[in-house]
Amino acid sequence: MKIAVVMEGSTKFQNPDVIRVLGEFDHEILNLGMKNIEGEPDLTYMETALISALALNLGIVDFVVGGCGTGQGYMNAVLQYPNVACGLIYDPVEAFLFSQVNAGNCISLPLNKGYGKVNGDINLRYIFEKLFNDTYGQGYPAVRGELQKKARMKLAELSATSHYTMEEILVRMDLEIVKRACAYPGVLDTFKKAPESSLKETLLSLVEA
Repeated sequence: MKIAVVMEGSTKFQNPDVIRVLGEFDHEILNLGMKNIEGEPDLTYMETALISALALNLGIVDFVVGGCGTGQGYMNAVLQYPNVACGLIYDPVEAFLFSQVNAGNCISLPLNKGYGKVNGDINLRYIFEKLFNDTYGQGYPAVRGELQKKARMKLAELSATSHYTMEEILVRMDLEIVKRACAYPGVLDTFKKAPESSLKETLLSLVEA
């Protein structure tokens, strides 16, 4: 699985933990958000949510690990975009249930609230252990699996009905947010490597104008 890690300003200090713990699993990781390096531009959850949505809609990654101080702001921001199913994950039980019942493509982590120097990375390890498993999307309890699958499909249909397309959103939203998100080092270069699509063409025309 190809996973993007997209972190904002208040949580950049936890980026090394997230990358290190995710690295213990067999995934390809793209570190697209803040990395706690000197001189990097600051990203808010408005920019990280857009980076996340673009990474998913451009087909660059299969999954996004994001978050903010409490996880609430990032989750609410990223859910404004189409084709994003995000869950707020505090502990391994929620991670397991999200993987089985919701089977989304994005999680929001509370990376300041309750994040201790001793237990923070341990909790991350158990969360990722329960999240990325061989039974993703099979349902829990198993007897409700088919019902939950149908509910996910209906939710995806509702999302498609209630959202503008990603291209329509880009041309309607504040262009400064788009430019700030794409100006973060490495982000635009990554987007340029995405498969050719009208979304990619629209994005490049906006940020390179």
